[in-house]
Amino acid sequence: MGNVVLVTGVARQLGGRFVRRIQRDPRVERVVAVDALPPEHPLGDADFVQADIRQPTIARVLAETGADTVVHLDVTGTALGSGSRSTVKETNVIGTMQLLGACQKSPAVKRLVIKSSTNVYGSASRDPAVFTETTPAKSLPSGGFAKDAVEVEGYVRGFARRRPDVAVCVLRFANILGPAAETPLAAYFSLPVLPTVLGYDPRLQFVHEDDVIEVLRIAANEPERGTLNSGTFNIAGDGALLLSQCARRLGRPTVPMLLPALTWAGSLVRMLGVTDFSPEQIRLLTHGRVVATDQMRETLGFRPGFTTAETFADFARSRGPGLLPPEAVAGAVDRLAALSVPGSALPAQSAD
Repeated sequence: MGNVVLVTGVARQLGGRFVRRIQRDPRVERVVAVDALPPEHPLGDADFVQADIRQPTIARVLAETGADTVVHLDVTGTALGSGSRSTVKETNVIGTMQLLGACQKSPAVKRLVIKSSTNVYGSASRDPAVFTETTPAKSLPSGGFAKDAVEVEGYVRGFARRRPDVAVCVLRFANILGPAAETPLAAYFSLPVLPTVLGYDPRLQFVHEDDVIEVLRIAANEPERGTLNSGTFNIAGDGALLLSQCARRLGRPTVPMLLPALTWAGSLVRMLGVTDFSPEQIRLLTHGRVVATDQMRETLGFRPGFTTAETFADFARSRGPGLLPPEAVAGAVDRLAALSVPGSALPAQSAD
């Protein structure tokens, strides 16, 4: 890892955790933590610089600190504090453009790590069963965070062509969950009742927030022998879960709705500020998304500590019991499934 590491997006829990983690690396002499808002959590011995990456001042910050490694975490789908969707988009896209422009002018920068998302693949009915890093999206995202991520990656590819001397690593994270997760899907799973799309049971993948911190650390490090810490990598825990399985494990009932009704309900809850039930999230909850992680293991050399199921279990424990005990939900679903099989019968009830 470089001697001076600059990290953006440190006002969020994920950014704060990463800043605290890399300070324990003996090869890091200084950590520069950047955000437009002061963080409410500790940053250890990092030097906090209050700066908006949408402004040209980020170039001065980069030049004055002499950072040789830049970890860009300020690419997100949710607003911080009282921020709006337009502010988030400007930070994602305009902020990334300003940061890349500053990196291009800085001869000290030798490594760049970008936090991206598997949202770049979109979610559509004609999607392949599993996306690889080179699979083109059947239908490019038309808005929201997914479109931001596509634009961000486009600017990063342009930067990589202009500065071939810089090692660029793009990490496409699956849905991030964990006890402290601040993501749209975490907000959705925290609802007392989960609205779903009638007739669909999508496959979902998750990555644990602890694994996110660890893979960011690996990507920001100088590569070990036999590995290459540059390129684009899907990051996800092993396996997948159906949305119905997630609901059962949370103990939360589902309300299947026709797609037009769910779209209308999503607009309503967004206006009420309950959760960010965006069109892209509705598409995910309709068609799902699963990605291959071979390159993550073979090239980047990272193996997650949590599977998708283990990640969701840890998240579920942090949210407490749902309206219905998970065992009761599971039992009811299993009985309904048994009734649909010819010749099957419900198990005999005990007299106790």
